[in-house]
Amino acid sequence: MLDRREFLSSAAVAALAASPLARAAAPKRGFTEQAYAKAIVIDALGGPGGYDPDAGDQLTASMLADVKTSGVTAVNLTVNSVGNGPGKFEETVAQIGYSEKMLNEHPELFMKVLTGRDLSAAKTAGRMGIIYGFQDTSLLDGQLDRLTVFHGLGVRIVQPCYNRRNLMGDGCLEPSNSGLSTLGRQLIEELNKLKILVDFSHAGARTQSEGIAASKTPMAITHTGCRALVDVPRNTHDSELKAVADRGGVVGIYFMPFLRASGQPHAEDLIRHLEHAVNVCGEDHVGLGTDGSISGIKLDEKYAAFQRKFYEDRAKAGIAAPGEAADVFNLVPEYNDARRFFTLANDLTERGWAPKRVERILGANFARLFNEVWG
Repeated sequence: MLDRREFLSSAAVAALAASPLARAAAPKRGFTEQAYAKAIVIDALGGPGGYDPDAGDQLTASMLADVKTSGVTAVNLTVNSVGNGPGKFEETVAQIGYSEKMLNEHPELFMKVLTGRDLSAAKTAGRMGIIYGFQDTSLLDGQLDRLTVFHGLGVRIVQPCYNRRNLMGDGCLEPSNSGLSTLGRQLIEELNKLKILVDFSHAGARTQSEGIAASKTPMAITHTGCRALVDVPRNTHDSELKAVADRGGVVGIYFMPFLRASGQPHAEDLIRHLEHAVNVCGEDHVGLGTDGSISGIKLDEKYAAFQRKFYEDRAKAGIAAPGEAADVFNLVPEYNDARRFFTLANDLTERGWAPKRVERILGANFARLFNEVWG
């Protein structure tokens, strides 16, 4: 399973404590509990868990309770090691094994999602659907036949690259922006054949553009922001956002530092990106991909120290992106608990969003895409 460090981190504890933007009281309830209970809620990049230095990689009782509390129907859980280097294949197999163990130990809470129908089954059963996803293909070592193996293990979403260049193409941090390789085009063809959703998160702009054109099936950018609002490499240009929508795909907006030019992102930053994405793509092609954990994070000095080391390790590995920082947490403080999607739904409704639009953003759009691609 993805190490929780891969989807936690970022911001200044002292600044947050003093921030007038911190939520002081419960939000108004414009989106009812009944409506949320009926909605399909999908986090297109996330996972169960949170930050607990005493728990290691284990899910604590409170983390497991948060799975139920969250109301999340399914998550795209990263099960591979990212970046170039040796041992990625073996590390990925081990992470899938860890995820299988989690599923086996808690069958009352989790179920593996392999088809679109499984989303409905998870919702009906009150369990959280776990979708295995890759955020890189370096682990394939150029051997596309390995995709068949991983498809058999349950992988249903694959990103060609993660920030840097690999054999498939350029990530968003490559200054040359050289696009897809010949092998990368073959990768997309194979993913289409296997009915694996192609995800262009972390890809360079040209890789995204060429990949969207090459794919025979709708695709996603599961976790990104709008580059028209904040010009950093991890955000996506309007041209690619619209191209995904025009081909029937869905774009997920994340809860990450890239939502603003500097400092800790807040609720208004996230909503601004959601509104822009809807204006560009249409309300049928936007969703949520937090790039975070289900459980909230206690923002104290211990976690601040963890974040500093997390960022330093990423910077040393060459995969930290502009917008990440040692003193910025990878979360939106107003939505820093297991019920974040319900709170966001209320905030959007209070801004005048129709409940049906909110339901689409919460997960109906991604559910439609998953059904179309996976069957």
